[in-house]
Amino acid sequence: MTEKSSLLATARVLMIDDDASLAEMVGEYLRASGLAFASRPDAASGLRALEEESYDALLLDVMLPDLDGFEICRRVRQSSSIPIIMLTARGEETDRIVGLEIGADDYLPKPFNPRELLARLRAVLRRVHSDAGNGAPAPLRFGTLEIDRAARVVRLDGEERPLTAHQYDMLCLLAESAGRVLSRDQIMQQLKGHNLEAFDRSIDTHVSRIRAAIEANPKKPRRLLTVRGAGYVFARDLRSGD
Repeated sequence: MTEKSSLLATARVLMIDDDASLAEMVGEYLRASGLAFASRPDAASGLRALEEESYDALLLDVMLPDLDGFEICRRVRQSSSIPIIMLTARGEETDRIVGLEIGADDYLPKPFNPRELLARLRAVLRRVHSDAGNGAPAPLRFGTLEIDRAARVVRLDGEERPLTAHQYDMLCLLAESAGRVLSRDQIMQQLKGHNLEAFDRSIDTHVSRIRAAIEANPKKPRRLLTVRGAGYVFARDLRSGD
């Protein structure tokens, strides 16, 4: 079975964008590439669709008539780890950073080539499904924190904690190297192909989001620590951190 048929044939994508012509163009291209596609023109109908149906990825415009995409992303991330690619006419670095901070997996400025959008969708879907059908690795456990690598789920005190695909993979990398300091360059190298921006602050942004999910007090982390001037270390045991 080809990658397209095994990975994308059953994938369902929702697009929330008020640009009807763009949604039609994207829908035609993605359907021709094997994805199921639906679109909604505003935040209200988009959020309702996410509640009523199951989707594998979300394409989210920032500028919507009733609610901006950043706020939608925040709301979705309260209960879901669905891969989110933000679409916007804005291309400033600050907007990309905000998107990362609130949990987006990727950021694609308009106008974009639909082929590039498809490639990015394939990348996030591949990460989500990378463990399916393979030998299931054992969960990683650190006290009340469990990283279920087979299901790609993180639980704290038995409660599932939502993380994006990027953030989950980064947490796994750090936890699998528990006790070892990893520099930002090492993290970028290990996670290459994940569309991480090549500047330090995007790593910091993801770390902040991970801390919000796994730390009792993200402002005083005890699991995922900063080693100033060197990088990050995942503590084997709870420690006083930064």
